Amino acid sequence: MNEQELQRLYAQVVELAKNIPLTQRLDDADATVTMVSPLCGSQVTVDLELQDGTVSAFGQKVRACTLGAAAASIVARHVVGKDADELLALRDTVRHMLKDDGAPPAGAWSELEVLEPARDLISRHGSIMLIFDAVAEAIDEIQGRTPSPPTKDGKGIPDTMRA
Repeated sequence: MNEQELQRLYAQVVELAKNIPLTQRLDDADATVTMVSPLCGSQVTVDLELQDGTVSAFGQKVRACTLGAAAASIVARHVVGKDADELLALRDTVRHMLKDDGAPPAGAWSELEVLEPARDLISRHGSIMLIFDAVAEAIDEIQGRTPSPPTKDGKGIPDTMRA
C-alpha cells in the first residue's frame, strides 16, 4: 500500500468514526451488554432487541479508538434487520480477518474491508472486536445461550471482556 492509498484509507476510517449512527440507547432493550478491551480501555455498550431472530432495534454507546469507533459505525449502519445467526458468523469472520489473514466480510458487510489493514495492529484488535463481541453476547443472552467465548488469541489477556 503506497502513502496515498494509506492516507485515503485513514481518511475513510476517521470519517466513519466521526459519524456513528444509532447512538441513542434503548429504554426497553431485550439485552444490554458492555464490553471492554483490557489492553487499551476502549468500551462499547450495546442495546439490542430481537424479534423472531432478527434485530429489530439497536442502540450503542461507543468510547473507543478510531478503529473501534469505525467498526461500531459500520455495524450500526447495517445491523437492524439482520438475522442473529448472520451476526454471530460476522463476528467470527472479522476475527478470522484480523487474526488469521482471512478474507474480509462480503455482501452487506463488505465495508468492513476498510479494517483489514489493522490485522498488523494487534494492540487494536480488541477495540475493533468490541462491537462484534457485544452484539454476539447480547444475542446469546436473549436466546438463552451461554455467552460465546471472548476474542482471544490463546496467549495473555483476552482482546475483549464483559464489563
